[in-house]
Amino acid sequence: MNKKIYEYFMTPISILGVGCLEQIITYIKPMAFRKALIVSDKVLVEIKLIDKLTKLLTNAGIFFIIYDDVSPNPTIPQVDYGLKLFKDNGCDFLISFGGGSPHDCAKAIALLATNGGEIKNYVGLNKSKKRSAPLIAVNTTAGTGSELTRFCVITDEENHVKMTITDWHVTPIIAVNDAELMLAMPPSLTAATGIDALTHAIEAYVSTNATPVTDCKALKAIELITAYLRTAVKNGNDLKAREMMVYAEYLAGIAFNNASLGYVHALAHQLGGFYNLPHGLANAIMLPAVVNYNLHAAPKKFAEIAQALGQDITNFSEESAALLAVDAIKDLIKDLNIPKNLSEVRGFNEKDLPILAANALMDVCCLTNPRQGTQQEIEGIFKAAI
Repeated sequence: MNKKIYEYFMTPISILGVGCLEQIITYIKPMAFRKALIVSDKVLVEIKLIDKLTKLLTNAGIFFIIYDDVSPNPTIPQVDYGLKLFKDNGCDFLISFGGGSPHDCAKAIALLATNGGEIKNYVGLNKSKKRSAPLIAVNTTAGTGSELTRFCVITDEENHVKMTITDWHVTPIIAVNDAELMLAMPPSLTAATGIDALTHAIEAYVSTNATPVTDCKALKAIELITAYLRTAVKNGNDLKAREMMVYAEYLAGIAFNNASLGYVHALAHQLGGFYNLPHGLANAIMLPAVVNYNLHAAPKKFAEIAQALGQDITNFSEESAALLAVDAIKDLIKDLNIPKNLSEVRGFNEKDLPILAANALMDVCCLTNPRQGTQQEIEGIFKAAI
């Protein structure tokens, strides 16, 4: 029997539950932090959702400065400017407030604050030597899982590439998931982030690095998304649906944080880097095509995924049941009114496929995909999504 050792990564403290943001000061105070760099985006500041956090900090006597110039695909200059703010203002910790973009930008800032250099230096696996500056991640979307993971994705605009940093040092010290903060999400964002969570769960479940520890979390996440995502999109004020999506994205986050991902993310990263396509939408477009490509590499697992997606697989062979997973995913995407094809992406040009495929094959997410493909096969997956 071949021996394989698995590592398990997890944020030290997670706070979940409706209204749990109120508890954040309970954890910050004993750490004796003085001043926070809050990394967020302009929308969350404009709609005053961030006020729920800043009022708590003010009442507790904790100083802060807000950096809200973070785009949906955070860039190298945004990281560098955030780092300058962190240093120039004497901050000693960070709070990311938002979805995956603020979390990723804050992770990159925190990493550079203690390790120095450029963020390009840390692309790959565990390239840093020191722990990042302390980061508390307050989540406002139910999808990315970035609030609890060791993954950080930053866009290199000059080369049109999304850089993936996988480093346990960037893991936030506290993750906060309060469903009340997610009531403000519009239907389109709810749908896109929900599909992102589904992609995490599916890719983690069929990953070559999957274990029983990650499998149970991934499968439960798929079940919860199947049961509650449509409701959360249709009625954003349904607090139960919001809270169940919190648990779904959190479980999916744990799963992929340890089992890693696959070709959906590897290919979606290129779409984000090339066309500035939001990550959740890129995943939604690529998910059916990649699942169809991977089916024969893990038919039993895809049959189980189909069942978790609500399909009746009784009296079906494993191969036939696995095919039902693709149908279920397409039905969900259709119900959520998410763009389904690359042809709907602004600026997409089929002539870009060779470079998109070549860059995708260099993405760290490829390593744990259940089926390894060639340049031509990756181009074929992209073509299947047109």
